[in-house]
Amino acid sequence: MRNYKDNPIVKMTFQYSLEILEFTEVLRDQRRFAFADQILRSGCSIGANVKEAQGAESKADFIHKMKIALKEAEESEYWLELCDFAKGYPKPGELLAKIESILKVLNKIISTSKSKIIKSAN
Repeated sequence: MRNYKDNPIVKMTFQYSLEILEFTEVLRDQRRFAFADQILRSGCSIGANVKEAQGAESKADFIHKMKIALKEAEESEYWLELCDFAKGYPKPGELLAKIESILKVLNKIISTSKSKIIKSAN
């Protein structure tokens, strides 16, 4: 990964995407294609949106992109929870703990960014 070594959320979501790739391969091996596709899309979209936010045109654009990442993280959490509770599906294990951490960080980034916009407007 280039130029983002010191950005924890970029690193966190990139690593999460790699782990999502591995988990969806397990789902595919078990012929759970619909779940694999949903989890792959939402799970990898988090990092893509976080990375895109790094080049945002404005603070409002940054917040918007991070909100999209947050929505994708919430969707990813939903699909992983379904796998966790469904009989016969592979258990996501640490992926659930990691998505909870990502959700917390994204929420904090968004709230901090919003407060900075409010402060600069006053």
